[in-house]
Amino acid sequence: MLALASMFNPTLLAATTLMMLLAEPKKLMLGYLLGAYLTSISLGLLIVFSLHGSSATSTARASLTPAEDLVFGAIALTVGIVLRTGRMDRMRERRRRKKGDAKKESWPERMLGRGSPRVTFAVGAALTLPGASYLVALDRIAKLDTGPPAAVLLVIAFCLIQMMLLEAPLIGYAFAPERTQQAVARFREWVSHNAKRVIGNAAIVIGGLLLLRGVIELLL
Repeated sequence: MLALASMFNPTLLAATTLMMLLAEPKKLMLGYLLGAYLTSISLGLLIVFSLHGSSATSTARASLTPAEDLVFGAIALTVGIVLRTGRMDRMRERRRRKKGDAKKESWPERMLGRGSPRVTFAVGAALTLPGASYLVALDRIAKLDTGPPAAVLLVIAFCLIQMMLLEAPLIGYAFAPERTQQAVARFREWVSHNAKRVIGNAAIVIGGLLLLRGVIELLL
């Protein structure tokens, strides 16, 4: 359950969605996934075998949860308001008038959209940072006292489940490439017509709930 909760973190959701909207998503997602594996598995093994039971792990977990909720809640709420009010479109229109009609790629598009697995590998490794669910799960794995081989397998299994948002489409590309390409095309079409409204509403709700939970955790 904690691995599934870790799967729905804002960074992974945003990166997966962005890569599916760009050219050659298979290469981009594979590079990102390998980088994410490198960080999550190596850091997980370090925590399980070296830091579990220490005050550093418990203190980090206690302070990270409300801070993470407040930061991601504020970001999600801001993104939702911008999407729903259309302010982003007006800002882009003003920029186009000032700079002409030439289209300029955003930073995420430049980093993830060049079709280089090496670039997305580095981005995946850099952005896969431990969250509260990740730290809680690894602490519980360490306390099971199953022995090193079983602990390694549990950490790897946790990280595999955590990355299912990237693994599922890659499995589709491997075993059913035509159907997967059609599904990605439909997703792109849906995004082009509905994304701003749906994502805006969802971001406002999620952001508000995260902010509320973060404030409650700080007060208790």
